[in-house]
Amino acid sequence: MGRWEPDAAGRLREAALDLFVEQGYDDTTVADIAERAGLTARTFFRHFANKREVLFAGSEQLEAEMVAAMDATPADAAPMQAVAAALQASAAVLDQRRSFARRRQEVVAANPELRERELLKLASLGAALRDGLRRRGVAEPAASLAGEAAIVVFRVAFGRWVDGSAERDLAAVMTECMDELAGLSAVTSRPRRDAAAGSRAPG
Repeated sequence: MGRWEPDAAGRLREAALDLFVEQGYDDTTVADIAERAGLTARTFFRHFANKREVLFAGSEQLEAEMVAAMDATPADAAPMQAVAAALQASAAVLDQRRSFARRRQEVVAANPELRERELLKLASLGAALRDGLRRRGVAEPAASLAGEAAIVVFRVAFGRWVDGSAERDLAAVMTECMDELAGLSAVTSRPRRDAAAGSRAPG
């Protein structure tokens, strides 16, 4: 195939994911991926540094779009409102690739090296959101707490989205998880002294 083959990167991603699912990540080589895509190994390395990066390509762009969405929120928005905007931006990107995301998650979950890489990417994303909040004037520890909370919501919502049988939009699942997080601070039990008083035996 010529070096100007249209959408070579997309074909390589799909070929790699198919092979990772079919025969396992460790047993798949760059040559296998290139052959399945109808391209050469040389073409592969023009787009990806190694086979692992096939699964993580685009993470920088996702991070940039999330930070941009957060930066675009009103200056007086609360920190969690700002990170909610970032999460909705991620949903807008990922909702278009649900099938790919599901298969990718299957591959990552089955490989310790890939799980570690995923955690590093999420840590980088959390740091980017924290730094974005700091630029907005959010002090510590609020900036770090909000950034880390956003990553927790992202992970839980993403897991529900890829594992769920219902074809729900990721944006809706993100909102649901944000609401659940906010609800955790609500008082759901009687004051302790009332409970203690109720436990005393009469007379």
